Amino acid sequence: MSAAGAGARVGVIGGSGFYQMPGLSDMEDVRIATPFGATSDDLVVGTLEGVRVAFLSRHGMGHRILPMEVPYLANIWAMKSLGVERVIAINAVGSMREEMAPGHLVIPDQLIDQTHRVDTFFGRGIVGHVAFDEPYCPQLGGLLEAAGKMTEATTHRGGTYVAVEGPAFSTKAETKLYRSWEASIIGMTALPEARLAREAEICYATLAFVTDYDTWHEEHEPVSADVVIRMIIRTVEIARNVIRGVLRSLPNERECACGDALAKALITGRENVPDAVKRDLAPIIGRYMPAGVSV
Repeated sequence: MSAAGAGARVGVIGGSGFYQMPGLSDMEDVRIATPFGATSDDLVVGTLEGVRVAFLSRHGMGHRILPMEVPYLANIWAMKSLGVERVIAINAVGSMREEMAPGHLVIPDQLIDQTHRVDTFFGRGIVGHVAFDEPYCPQLGGLLEAAGKMTEATTHRGGTYVAVEGPAFSTKAETKLYRSWEASIIGMTALPEARLAREAEICYATLAFVTDYDTWHEEHEPVSADVVIRMIIRTVEIARNVIRGVLRSLPNERECACGDALAKALITGRENVPDAVKRDLAPIIGRYMPAGVSV
């Protein structure tokens, strides 16, 4: 089905092992054509806990897309075009800290970017610089924390997620470096996803479930795909329960700055932005630079 008629307030982007969102009613598969190509998969839009939700598998059904191959711009553009205001991102991560053990949940509040990916909607005649000092939405992070503490999993609020390019896991030297930076967890997909969500004025928060201790812990086996999958199988239902808890407590209004991230970020005057760019970015910048409106 096309995007016509579809709409959602909340987006859920599922990571490794999180390919479906059971419990959705009034479901429709939505395929959205974007200026940035196809999304990772069709979006599934439905109702959960009385809230319209758009679910997207980041790596596609069957986990066929590498972290650096994920069409991040298309995914976030599609979410925005559906009216999504908040995105909950599910990430499987390695831990850099003893106290963040496998099986625990982490809601990070900071990011370090070690990737080399296209990470902005801007360019091609429009310049924008969003504030990104707090890369995660504090209101949405608080809702995740509260919902996480209602499950049997130990939940940690705060910490730094270091995003690496992949697809190989880290060397011991790299892990030692990241620990010296006081990173808390490590993964491959939080960026550019979080940065693009900010440009799209979408609240964004990560629910990370720890699968391993990466390569630094002498008393645990080094991370491998097998280790990750085994832990994911144990924790994916917990993540789904957290999402349900967030939706049950979701306030109608956003009490954060995410929804006005572009208000002071756009540098280029509307008269200098190409019409084609205004059309392509209409879901992103339309409230500031409507397509087809002369100056």
